[in-house]
Amino acid sequence: MRVYLLVLLTAAAVTFLTTPVVRRVAQMTGALTPVRVRDVHTTPTPRLGGVAMLAGLAVAMVVASQVPFLHEEFYGTSMAWGILGGGALVALLGVADDIWQLDWMTKLVGQVLAAGFMAWQGVQLITFPVFGLTIGSSRLSLVATVLAVVVAINAVNFVDGLDGLAAGMIAIGGGAFFLYTYLLTRDASPGNYANVATAVMAAVVGVTLGFLPHNFHPARIFMGDSGSMLLGLTVAGVAIVVTGRIDPAALSGSQVLPVFVPILLPVAVLLLPLVDMTLAVLRRLRAGQSPFKPDRLHLHHRLLDAGHSHTRAVLVMYLWTSVFAFAAVALAVYTPAQVAVGTAVAVALAVAVTYAQLPGLRRRAREDRR
Repeated sequence: MRVYLLVLLTAAAVTFLTTPVVRRVAQMTGALTPVRVRDVHTTPTPRLGGVAMLAGLAVAMVVASQVPFLHEEFYGTSMAWGILGGGALVALLGVADDIWQLDWMTKLVGQVLAAGFMAWQGVQLITFPVFGLTIGSSRLSLVATVLAVVVAINAVNFVDGLDGLAAGMIAIGGGAFFLYTYLLTRDASPGNYANVATAVMAAVVGVTLGFLPHNFHPARIFMGDSGSMLLGLTVAGVAIVVTGRIDPAALSGSQVLPVFVPILLPVAVLLLPLVDMTLAVLRRLRAGQSPFKPDRLHLHHRLLDAGHSHTRAVLVMYLWTSVFAFAAVALAVYTPAQVAVGTAVAVALAVAVTYAQLPGLRRRAREDRR
């Protein structure tokens, strides 16, 4: 665990220290997010935060690769470097978009190429840890991998609409994912806790924690497409690595249920972004518009319209991310009945907090007390 904490802290420190430099570069190059109708910020704000996040991820992974405990995980296969390489490609694509505003088709092609590069390096959906299911066709495996990665990239990109929202959600969900991969590796490989997925996810969590102090409301810099696409790709990459690394036959009867979690957990971590993206695409197609046409009807916008402040809307989204992500992780530790009861209680509390914090409800409550 200490090695993983070192990786996390390295990523956080490098990201935190390089973000002010990147902010200055964004100002010099004109990479500023203007104030648009759908936005909630009131002054043009520098973006390109993904460049600092990429620096933190890269340095942390290089440090991890030099630790004897993890050396074989990084040099025995090319998967870790495949994730980093794919992340660098989408981050550079995002930089180009942050500066020159690329059209959606160009970005989609770039995302497919980055996902394809990652698959070429071995990060590919081949097996599912459910009844030993295997994708029989290499072409189908490639298509499934690219599709999963592109969906994750755009899900995080769609939800990046409030200060600190995407970074905080990935920090929470990534923390849950990190905990799960660590626990499952410990159970599946007693005596050897080294795992490339756990190391990469530790770096991702560190990157988000290092960036949040600069990005939380009021944000001094946005992560931009370079950051949101980087986070989406790395989370998808780790999920694919975990899915292919667990052998159901090696687990005891009491461990059968956790085998399903590699599929459930990435969905739980990205559930709100995925729901938001799905609703946005359906809404735009129904209106005869491009699915990539921006609007102001995302989940976080609806929270603002309901009366939540900027910070409170972000915290509500954090709360729901925690509920779904840690409920999935709990399946690896507790019985399904216990998880069901705990999740029901957590959902009830989350609903209560979400609605009780609305200004209108608080005002009516004060009037009723009078």
